[in-house]
Amino acid sequence: MTAFWQAGTNGRVNSRMFSKNRLDIIEADLKENKQIGQYLQYTFSFPKKKRRMGSDQFASRLKKRGTKMAYPNGKLSEEKVFKDPVHRYVHVRDKLIWDLIGTREFQRLRRIKQLGTTYLTFHGAEHSRFNHSLGVYEIVRRMVDDVFKGREEWDDSERDLCLCAALLHDLGHGPFSHSFEKVFRLDHEDFTRAIILGDTEVNRVLNKVSPTFAKDVAEVIAKTYQNKQVVSLISSQIDADRMDYLQRDAYYTGVSYGHFDMERILRVMRPREDQIVIKQSGMHAVEDYIMSRYQMYWQVYFHPVTRSAEVILTKILHRAKQLHEEGYVFTHAPVHFYSIFEGNVTLEDYLSLDESIILYYFQAWEKEEDEILSDLCRRFINRRLFQYAEFNPNEEMATYFELTNLFKESGIDPEYYLVVDSSSDLPYDFYRPGEEEERLPIQLLTHNGQIKELSRQSDIVDAISGKRRTDHKLYFPLDLIEGLPDGRHAKRMKELLGLK
Repeated sequence: MTAFWQAGTNGRVNSRMFSKNRLDIIEADLKENKQIGQYLQYTFSFPKKKRRMGSDQFASRLKKRGTKMAYPNGKLSEEKVFKDPVHRYVHVRDKLIWDLIGTREFQRLRRIKQLGTTYLTFHGAEHSRFNHSLGVYEIVRRMVDDVFKGREEWDDSERDLCLCAALLHDLGHGPFSHSFEKVFRLDHEDFTRAIILGDTEVNRVLNKVSPTFAKDVAEVIAKTYQNKQVVSLISSQIDADRMDYLQRDAYYTGVSYGHFDMERILRVMRPREDQIVIKQSGMHAVEDYIMSRYQMYWQVYFHPVTRSAEVILTKILHRAKQLHEEGYVFTHAPVHFYSIFEGNVTLEDYLSLDESIILYYFQAWEKEEDEILSDLCRRFINRRLFQYAEFNPNEEMATYFELTNLFKESGIDPEYYLVVDSSSDLPYDFYRPGEEEERLPIQLLTHNGQIKELSRQSDIVDAISGKRRTDHKLYFPLDLIEGLPDGRHAKRMKELLGLK
């Protein structure tokens, strides 16, 4: 062992050893003993008051870090930045993150819209899951690099894991995400895990960190990772995922509802055992965030025109699947859909689908001989959407059944042209024992150091806590009703639908 390390046997590193004439000794020691390098890296990542650490503490820290390893050529020689309308800049300083962004699977997210069919309601909503994923990464980067770094309750060795999970959390989304999943009974979280752990470019990049790193990333996204602080950064009632999509979706849709003081929230976040808490001084910023989320759901995400487009999209996919099962011969064969229709989709099949492929088929199917498929595709492509009426399933089922019979008698298939759609949201929920992790409440750190649940301190949040709001609408093609040759049927349908 060299003189340099002997000088530090009491657990403290003598700062005088860092003169220029000792750099060669330092370099030699780092090569000689990897644990010395880890010790120095760990020691100098903390303020001076935290640097007094004995050998037992150091050994315990190394054991806690487990098999985590550094990514080859860890830092980029020059920082990369993405101009961003929400965060101004997204900063990439790590080669690991830069390499993940460049993978085939991550680049695919450029071709998946963040808001599905919402662009047919708010014309600016053309942004992608690629944009959003970078935004979530940037928020988490600020948390771990600027807010939590060096704090006693935070493990800085989890940094790379946090950044990768934030970047990759939406990796498995398919085209028109939730509508697509509903029809084919798929789960984007399953595909996210498959991409991270399977034979993919993303997996090969993650494996360069350590043999278990990809598994850790998948566990964080699945909310099963043992360190719940890490999980809560992207999966909780106030997380980087929600903070980015609320602001980003508000920006691209042009509405004012989704804006809140994210800077303030970041400044008052604090790591505590198994959770992230908010200092009480930031409570009003959190109230604003929760109300912004509530308004965005009902004014944007559950907009009735957007839901009309989703209904038609869903029915197109249902019809195409039904025709395939019946042996219908398509003029434009849905070769990209065969494995999905038949329930044996592979990861490669799934990754080959994006929204440009879906829209290509919709345009081609406008010319199909099947009248229902052709009509639905024309409606979607040309934005000739269904009208809607308010509907209460607890009181108006008799009305629905009468409408169903009238549709059948008029030659309009109610399976595709009379559709009940329901939307539901819970803006904030207090703690309920046994609920899933994402339902854990937002905790406030009071001035005297106590931790209290948000709705116990905020009258605004208490007023909406645990109150689920559900909305039901009945969608139908008004143009087909008005074009019926039997005027009596058309009149009765309009009466039942509350139309003049």
